[in-house]
Amino acid sequence: MRVVYSFVAVMVLVAAVSLGVSALGMTTLFGVVLPYAAVTVFLVGILYRVLKWASSPVPFRIPTVCGQQKSLPWIKSSFLESPHNNLGVLGRMALEILTFRSLLRNTKVERPAGGRRMVFGNNQLLWLGAIAFHYCLLVILLRHFRFFTEPVPFFVAILQDVDGFMQIWAPRLYMTGVVVVAALGYLFVRRIWNPQLRYLSLPSDYFALFLLLGITLSGDLMRYVFKVDVVKAKELVMSLLRFQPTVPDGIGLIFYVHLFLVTVLLAYFPVSKLMHMGGIFLSPTRNLANNSRAKRHINPWDYPVHVHTYQEWEDDFRDKLIAAEIPLDKE
Repeated sequence: MRVVYSFVAVMVLVAAVSLGVSALGMTTLFGVVLPYAAVTVFLVGILYRVLKWASSPVPFRIPTVCGQQKSLPWIKSSFLESPHNNLGVLGRMALEILTFRSLLRNTKVERPAGGRRMVFGNNQLLWLGAIAFHYCLLVILLRHFRFFTEPVPFFVAILQDVDGFMQIWAPRLYMTGVVVVAALGYLFVRRIWNPQLRYLSLPSDYFALFLLLGITLSGDLMRYVFKVDVVKAKELVMSLLRFQPTVPDGIGLIFYVHLFLVTVLLAYFPVSKLMHMGGIFLSPTRNLANNSRAKRHINPWDYPVHVHTYQEWEDDFRDKLIAAEIPLDKE
C-alpha cells in the first residue's frame, strides 16, 4: 500500500497540472508562480538545513574508518581508509563523492535455504545502479543549460554529441535518458523485491522514486512523442531568469507537466532524504581526520560540576547502613 499511495500521489500531481492547464488555462500559476515559490522554498530550505548541520557541536572525533590509524612510525597506516590529516580527508571525501566508494563496498547478508550460517557477499549492482543514475542525471542537467543560457556554453554541444552518438532516429536518442530510467527502475524493483528493504521503506522513499521517474519520462515524452515548441519553452525560462515572466501560448501541455513535477521536486528536496547531497559534506563520520592517538581532543562540555561522592552518601545513610549490617568503608 505504501507503493500505491506514493504512485497515486504522483498521478494526482500530473492530473492536477493537466486539468489546470488544459481545462482552466492556469498557465501563469504553473509556469510562473509555482516555479518561483518552489525555488524560494528550495534555497531557503537548503540554507536552513546546512546551517543547522554546521551549527551542531561535534566534541569528539567520530569518523568511520576501515583501516589502520596512524600511530607508531613502523606501523603502516591507511592514508585514505583512516586519514590522519586534512589532505587524507580531502582524498577520502573526493572518492566518496565522485565514486560512491562506501557504497561500492556495500555487502549483502543472506542465509541459504536450509543453512544455519549467514553468508556475506558483495552487492556491487547497487553501486552500479546508483552511480549510473547520478552521473546520467548530472549530464541531463548540464544539457539543460541550453534553456538557461544565451549564448549556449560550448560544453553543452559536446555533451549532446557524446550523449547522442547513437543516431537511431530523429530526434536523436540520448543514452542518458534511457539509462536514468533503467537505473530508477532497478532502484524501485530492488525496494520491493528485497523483503528487508521493503520492510524498511517508507512512502516517502517510493514517492521520491516515482517523482524522479515522472520527471524523466515526461522529459522523454516531450522530446520523442509529443510536440513541444522548444523556442517558446526557452523564452519562458529566460523570462523567469530575468524576473520579467511572460508565458507564451502554444508551448504544449507535456511541458507544464514536466515543469510542475520539477517544481514539486525542488520544494520537496530540503525535507527529504535527497538532502544527502548536501549532508555528505557535513557528516562528521566522513569529514574528520582520525588523529585521536596523535592529538588529545577534550570535551568542551566537560565543565566542573558538584559530584555527590560515595563517602558523602555513606555519611548521609550511616545509621541505616549500620542497622542493616552493611559493611562501611569508613567506620
